[in-house]
Amino acid sequence: MDAVSYKTISANEKIVKKEWVLIDAQEMVVGRLATVVARILKGKTKPYYTPSFDCGDNVIIINAEKVRFTGNKWTEKEYVHHTTYPGGQRFATPRDFMRKYPERILEHAIRGMLPKNRLGDKLYRNLHVYVGPNHPHEAQQPKLINVKDLK
Repeated sequence: MDAVSYKTISANEKIVKKEWVLIDAQEMVVGRLATVVARILKGKTKPYYTPSFDCGDNVIIINAEKVRFTGNKWTEKEYVHHTTYPGGQRFATPRDFMRKYPERILEHAIRGMLPKNRLGDKLYRNLHVYVGPNHPHEAQQPKLINVKDLK
């Protein structure tokens, strides 16, 4: 019998081909959309995925104000923030966020699904969330993908 040797290839700058992906968030459930986007940002959809390297794509999300929650989460879910001052704990619901900063709902959900380290910070910089159908990344020629087909 011949001994076959296999070589494990780790992703590096030469192998990784980063693309730009466009996702329309209209009528999408926040948590389900966030899991798909986090997988794309990490690069788990690529054949050369390496956990310790940024091999994911750049993701543009449009129509962030048209996302939806299931159940009573619009009023019962709470985002907690602390100002670092005594008595500075603040609470907000998704409805409060939707009035002022609709894109932060998706950003918060996706950020929570990324690694909590320097790599997670680097991956988060590849996410671009916009309110409305317009975005300033036309020069990158993003590829429109249907999230429902990725499941």
